[in-house]
Amino acid sequence: QTQLVESGGGSVQAGGSLRLQCEIWGDDYCKSAMLWYRWIPGKDREFVSRIESDGRTSYADSVKGRFTISQDNAKKTIWLQMNSLRPEDTAKYYCADACDYRGQGTQVTVSS
Repeated sequence: QTQLVESGGGSVQAGGSLRLQCEIWGDDYCKSAMLWYRWIPGKDREFVSRIESDGRTSYADSVKGRFTISQDNAKKTIWLQMNSLRPEDTAKYYCADACDYRGQGTQVTVSS
């Protein structure tokens, strides 16, 4: 069974950086795109970024210019480089495939 395994979360001060990683274990997943979402308890899930299989990317307005999504198709790994972090970026971050199959998530906490 395919698993998506996120890592790289942690606690940083505002202005800091983190690099999240999503490893795909297995081959049975929707390969047309991979996405990052974030979720804050009590709020709706928020789209963060998407990367198509051909490398095209898109971002939520709230992270544009600060976050960068990338992938290595051969290694089946997706990264989310997060710079200039803000307290409002505090959330649990999930990667998902194009069919919305998600991993367990990794917590990001940004203190002011």
